[in-house]
Amino acid sequence: MGIFDRKNESEPAPIATEDMSGLSAQASRLVERILEVGIEGKGSFDSAQKIADDARRRRSDPERVIDDIVGAHTRLAAGSGFVTGLGGFVTLPVALPANVAGFYILATRMAAAIAAVRGYDLSQQSVRSAILLSLVGADADDLLKKVGYSSGGRLANLAAQKMPGAVLMAINKGVGFRLITRLGRSTFARLGRGVPLMGGVIGAGLDAYLIDKIAKHVRREFPFKATVTTLPSS
Repeated sequence: MGIFDRKNESEPAPIATEDMSGLSAQASRLVERILEVGIEGKGSFDSAQKIADDARRRRSDPERVIDDIVGAHTRLAAGSGFVTGLGGFVTLPVALPANVAGFYILATRMAAAIAAVRGYDLSQQSVRSAILLSLVGADADDLLKKVGYSSGGRLANLAAQKMPGAVLMAINKGVGFRLITRLGRSTFARLGRGVPLMGGVIGAGLDAYLIDKIAKHVRREFPFKATVTTLPSS
């Protein structure tokens, strides 16, 4: 059954104990919006697939393509205007500041674009769940255990499996919960209080550092799935 083996086939996958009514609803809405905007795009905010295709037209080496994608998203994360560029899309129906919501949308698009370059189908729900898990780093293993799966390898293995919709929903909701609760202990919540200019400089550096860290994690977790044909230069 692969590396994400069910603990007990006779029992349904348990929902994480953190899945409480109020936060559960917020977590579901959060991941829906992150996937909607971060992967599908909206308005002038291009989809992850378009970002990947455009980058592939400019480069012949897939690794250079990914370098360009990461570099562009790192600059956006560090820039003070990326939230403004996202506009109302970052106004999520959850208790997340716009800059934090915008960061996760941006990170999701970057992760999805990298996965697309590596040959993964972004329309597949299992691929989308694996992309969401890449946002929480080392917490992914613990989250998977809470929904009844044990991890022993890359997220790409999860992306390749035909997992029940209910399990994928539990994974997505768990990621949303982690992102919401992480805010309470995150540096995001404290940056810039009383020192706006210094806070902005530190915040830009931290966002750039974190998105680069996510990029390195995604590159490890999503190896090339198959031979990817580079799009012809326009």
